Amino acid sequence: MLQNDASVLGLLLVILAMVFYTASLPKKGWQKFYSVFPPLLLCYFIPGLLNSFGVIKGADSQLYPVVSRYLLPACLVLFTLGMDWKQLAKLGPSAVILMLVGSCSIIIGGPVALFLVGKISPETVAGEGPDAIWRGLATIAGSWIGGGANQTALREVFKPSDRLFSQIVAVDVITAELWMAVLIYGAGFATKIDHFLKADSSQIDEVKNHLEEFQQTNQRIPATRDYIYLCAVGLGATGLAHWLAEKITPYLATNYPALEKYSLTSNFFWITGLVTLMGIIFSLTPLRKLENAGASKLGSVFLYILVATIGMQMDLGSIADNPGLFAIGAIWMLVHAGTIVAVARWLKIPYFFLAVSSQANVGGSASASVVAAAFHPSLASVGILLAILGYAIGTYGGYLSALMMQWVSEM
Repeated sequence: MLQNDASVLGLLLVILAMVFYTASLPKKGWQKFYSVFPPLLLCYFIPGLLNSFGVIKGADSQLYPVVSRYLLPACLVLFTLGMDWKQLAKLGPSAVILMLVGSCSIIIGGPVALFLVGKISPETVAGEGPDAIWRGLATIAGSWIGGGANQTALREVFKPSDRLFSQIVAVDVITAELWMAVLIYGAGFATKIDHFLKADSSQIDEVKNHLEEFQQTNQRIPATRDYIYLCAVGLGATGLAHWLAEKITPYLATNYPALEKYSLTSNFFWITGLVTLMGIIFSLTPLRKLENAGASKLGSVFLYILVATIGMQMDLGSIADNPGLFAIGAIWMLVHAGTIVAVARWLKIPYFFLAVSSQANVGGSASASVVAAAFHPSLASVGILLAILGYAIGTYGGYLSALMMQWVSEM
């Protein structure tokens, strides 16, 4: 069993490298394998297998506390930094409307699913303290509105037990990946689906042409100074957020102790909330140009390291302990899917926007760009732009959904 954190970190990075390398191979065998087992799923579960079989011991490692306190906030800043309000406006209201509708359906869908399953199977939603089911589901809300960084932020705010979180991660990843498969499959029938939605897809061609021109004009190879700037912005904002949180949290805990019920006295809540706000502010300044140097790519590196450190704490044997949780995930996703399809048909919005907006919520920038590229490679950045919006609101929306699920649980 590896006990040295330096050795464990090295092993995790080798695992990530192997996953990304094999996923990029053109061989049909690997392509078929990753069509069944997506890379993100392996980044969670391979470290989980190592932990379950005793190769590493996540509970004793300090990697996750360090990564979650330093790389997670920096990751949120770097993802949000690239929010291009002008580009979003040029996409027209359709994508943003569906993105926000999808977010709202996830915020509401969690409490609805928890309520329905609780009525049918009360033992499924039982639990108190760190094992309270709503605490674990709060992390799904953050993940499905924003992404992995938002999920981890809400995990730190509501602190579900490691055992519960292992079960929740399985529900999150498996449900989300199945939905992604449905969206990608639907891309092959986009014309028929647009006919059902009564939508005109000519707008997609206009967006595609604009994005091709934008990419050719702005893409550049980052220099060393660009990486220094990116680290300064991400980690500088992280340091400032830590400093402010250390001032805000004790003040609220002393003067407004009733706010503890809403987790507003959580130090980490303020850290993640503040860095997200800083990222939004930075996106309105010339600092946004750092996205052309790879801000979101560096943020993705931080995120996957974070994902691996989360996975190393998973006890995969606990997944079978409460299979009823998958019913909650299925109902939750049905609420989201039904809502976004109904609104798309009502407003006659093309399937492209429906698919990418939904995946930008449920899957984040990586999978949203994959879904967008299923229509045309040059449209991949549309998924990233919408996912960045999700990152910006993911922690806040997930927090609101968590409070509603807490209320449902106490009924």
